[in-house]
This record gives sequence, structure tokens and C-alpha cells, in this order.
Amino acid sequence: MTNPLIHIQGLSKRFGALIVLDALDLSVAAGERLAIIGPSGSGKSTLLRILMTLTTPDAGRVQIADDALWQQGARLDAEGARAQHRARRRVGMVFQHFNLFPHLSALRNVALAPQHVLGLDKAAAESRARKLLERVGLGDKADHWPKQLSGGQKQRVAIARALALEPDVLLLDEITSALDTELVGEVVQVVRDLTTDSATTMMLVTHQLSFARAVATRLLFMEHGRIVESGTPEAVLDHPQEARTQAFLGAMAAHR
Repeated sequence: MTNPLIHIQGLSKRFGALIVLDALDLSVAAGERLAIIGPSGSGKSTLLRILMTLTTPDAGRVQIADDALWQQGARLDAEGARAQHRARRRVGMVFQHFNLFPHLSALRNVALAPQHVLGLDKAAAESRARKLLERVGLGDKADHWPKQLSGGQKQRVAIARALALEPDVLLLDEITSALDTELVGEVVQVVRDLTTDSATTMMLVTHQLSFARAVATRLLFMEHGRIVESGTPEAVLDHPQEARTQAFLGAMAAHR
């Protein structure tokens, strides 16, 4: 891949004796939508958390565009810290459990970061927030508190909040797994809509294979911190080549 937006080399992470990421290599192109599937504990969410600088790797290099986000777990000098800050600003994340501020309206949840991180004045930040809430189908919920919203609506507010900083990379970590079945579709539809009207690069971790099929341009199957199989969603889900992928997908199908 020539000039990937995200370039990961030899990324390793362990928690005690447990190896979570095992010298992982991965490149992601600008505009690509990468879905990651695999059993629990395979390193999927840890990878996203490292890209958000919420978890520190033990070794390896992570680069976003021209800036190093992590480099061999080394302590950063002043220029390295500035590069890491620039890289980090290019990444946004939506979590499984929404993490909305309960004391703020939907509008203020979305407007807060543009106001305090980007330095927009309150009116400009709220104008951006209203447009994003409209974009995720919640223009009429701007003044609602989180407790007044359904799980699907809360997750759509969280998506709008992540988009408010205009990230180049959007990370989606099991964003449908905390939702009741009937609410999953509305969140999946919002993400599908984003793929048609946005050039944002996406990396999504999911156990919803239909979600991965609907939005991804490439799919990875991970296990034990390694990439076992990679290809288009159709190739991996319909014609898996690796025995471990076949066994995982068979087990998923058996539990539907």
C-alpha cells in the first residue's frame, strides 16, 4: 500500500503473561473502511485503544500520515510529543457504552469538544453540533438529556460527538453490542450513510457480521493478537481460506 494513512509495524502489547498484540503489522489507506472481527481477547479493542493513546504499547511503531503516534514505546522528546499530538488530533472514537455526559443536553455533548479543543466560540460550536445531530437523524433531540434518549439515540449522539472534531480516522468499538436488537439497525444505518457522504477512514470492531458486511471495504479476522485472514467482507465471510476463520464463522452461525 503506497502512503497509507495509518501504518503499524511490529505492534506488541501484553498484560502480564497474556500477549494481546503480537508484533502486528497493518496498513490502512485513506478512505478505507476496515472491519475487525475475532473472538474475545484477540486484541481488537486494544488496537483501537492504542490508536486513541488510551493504552500504551510495549513495542512497535504507529504512524498516522507523517506523524508518529507511537515509536518503539520510547519516551518522547519535545518534537516527538508534538508529532504525537498532531497524530492524536486526527483520530476520533465511539465507544460501546456511549460515555455521554449525563448533565449535558445532546447539543452540549456534541458542542463541548469543538468549543474547548478547537477553540470555537459557543455559537459556532453549537451550530456545528446542530448540523451533526441533523446528520445522524437527531435534529429534534438537541435539547434532550441523555436519560431521555434510547440506547440507539445515545449512540448516534456519540457518533456526532466524535465527528465534531472532524477526524480523519473514526474508530468504532463494538458500537452496537450494548443495544437491544431492534435498535441496532438505526445505528448501522447512520454509519452506512456516513460511508456515502464522507471520506473519513473508519476502523470498526464488531461481532455483528451483517454490520461488517454492510459498511466495510476490507475485513480482518484476528486471533491471539495476530491477523489470521484479510480480504473483502464477501471473500472472508463467504469463502474463508483459513481453518481458524472457518471455525469461528461456523460457531457464530450456530449461535444465531
